[in-house]
Amino acid sequence: MSPARTDHDSRRQDVSEAVWQVLAEHGFGGLTMRAVAAALGSSTGLVTHYFAGKRELIAHALDILEVRTAQRPRQAAPAPGLAALRTQILNILPLTPDAAAMNRIWVGSWDVALSDPDLFAAQSLRYERIRAGLRTSIEDAQRLGELPGGDSGRLATTVLAFTHGLVVQALFDPERLPAATQTRLVDDFLAALTC
Repeated sequence: MSPARTDHDSRRQDVSEAVWQVLAEHGFGGLTMRAVAAALGSSTGLVTHYFAGKRELIAHALDILEVRTAQRPRQAAPAPGLAALRTQILNILPLTPDAAAMNRIWVGSWDVALSDPDLFAAQSLRYERIRAGLRTSIEDAQRLGELPGGDSGRLATTVLAFTHGLVVQALFDPERLPAATQTRLVDDFLAALTC
């Protein structure tokens, strides 16, 4: 007799939670079948039932990371245009302990994504979606006269590059770049764009 579908789905959810626990504690460098099994309190055999190898495990971890990123609490934009762009940037930054943990995991994922063509393609699509969202706010700000006209796609790339640069610096130097300082740097950056 095979296990009920709900048992399988419940067990898969348990495995996913164990994957997340390992990611949160040890990052992608510590993500192994054995570590997931230990977090689950089970055998490696159970984990290999769900993932044929490390690559599948990493792909699943990236999917979990994307879902958790999408579901985490975010500030709502008070208005379209520049205010929405500011909010999008702030929602990416490590301004809270949870956001810092999420960003550490994302930054850790870059190495594995750069070394695997399929993961690279998936990560590239994620960044295209982020830039598209930024571009929409930039175009709204341009229409509202809050930003000068120009290539909104190029500016979205610049905004994302600034944001990720600030993420990395804040992760490596949280004492020098607490939330208030990060926010002030965002406001300075946006003010420079309006000139």
